[in-house]
Amino acid sequence: MAGSPPDTKYHTAADLDATDLAILRILQTDAKKTAKEIAAGLNLTPSPIYERIKRLEERGFIKQYVAILDKSRFDYPVTSFCQVSMRYHDKEFIEKFEEQIQALEEVQECYHMGGEVDFILKINCRSLEDYHEFIKFKLSKIENIGVLTSSFVLKEITNSVALPI
Repeated sequence: MAGSPPDTKYHTAADLDATDLAILRILQTDAKKTAKEIAAGLNLTPSPIYERIKRLEERGFIKQYVAILDKSRFDYPVTSFCQVSMRYHDKEFIEKFEEQIQALEEVQECYHMGGEVDFILKINCRSLEDYHEFIKFKLSKIENIGVLTSSFVLKEITNSVALPI
């Protein structure tokens, strides 16, 4: 998977058969499952399952495998969503903002939006004071931010990285 870019030309979900989709559903639930375990669950043999997984990786359907950590075990109880509106919308300003935001380790997710705000950032912090320090000393130093609005999560109701395939 690492190294060369995925072979995504002409490959869409429509190219996948029922077995490919079943494999992806299983891996979305538990990426540590081996080809042998997946094969047993699908009443198939491990070798073709292994080959299908490799093909799904090569074609870019599987981007990466990660461990999803429990933020509460690492003392990150404050989750905020920060809405950022830019003063100027020139290509250079947007590209510079995107580059600078990627360098901030506190930003877990960043989305370029259409609508009332330009970007939405997801940030996990240890405290409101830490969030204040992040805004004051890091985010506010990025050039071209016009308006910055923060919302804080009171309770996480659902959180999934799985696609409904």
